[in-house]
Amino acid sequence: MILKYEGKTKNVFELEDGHFLLKFKDDVTGENGVFDPGANTVGLTIDGAGLAGLRLTTFFYEKLNEMGVPTHFVSSNMDEATMTVKPATVFGKGLEVICRFRAVGSFLKRYGAYVEEGQPLDAFVEVTIKDDDRLDPPISEDALAQLGILTKDEYATLKEATQKIASFVKDELAKKDLELYDIKLEFGRDAKINEILLIDEISGGNMRAFRGTEYIEPLELEKIMLAPE
Repeated sequence: MILKYEGKTKNVFELEDGHFLLKFKDDVTGENGVFDPGANTVGLTIDGAGLAGLRLTTFFYEKLNEMGVPTHFVSSNMDEATMTVKPATVFGKGLEVICRFRAVGSFLKRYGAYVEEGQPLDAFVEVTIKDDDRLDPPISEDALAQLGILTKDEYATLKEATQKIASFVKDELAKKDLELYDIKLEFGRDAKINEILLIDEISGGNMRAFRGTEYIEPLELEKIMLAPE
């Protein structure tokens, strides 16, 4: 097992069979000790966050695989807090795709002159470049094409997949009387067949969920979502 990459919230290992192993950490993104799924730095460490993220990620990925949504998920090991995934290549040096149902976070900071906090949005999709030095700037469909990162057809596929996955997660949360405000997803190309896949995680660490006006912390979200009916 070879360590290929040390990330903010996960380490990535290459396995002998060609798959990769994601080791979930207890670190979460944020600033000044406050969790923020839109932040590009590790803001704090929460005991149990890694396993909680893996449990919720497994819950969502297993359902998405059953639905026929292309993902990199193969299996997970709760004892080791690891997830085995298919190999995939990222777009450019990495993209993050956000689907927004409410005007909060960086969207509100940018467009606050035009929207009110918490204003409903119609599954609004935006793409940002993974670039810590430049604070993960948003990038347009035209710029993605001009820079050779994504073709316009690939962008259309990415947008459709993002809205489908985000709407699925939103519906799952609604079953527990929770509302999804926004979610950050990542995609890549299957290394063998070049198909666009959902990659990385789907957990409390990359979404904002509320019950009424109460923000649900990542560990609490996992407990609510996985509690027996």
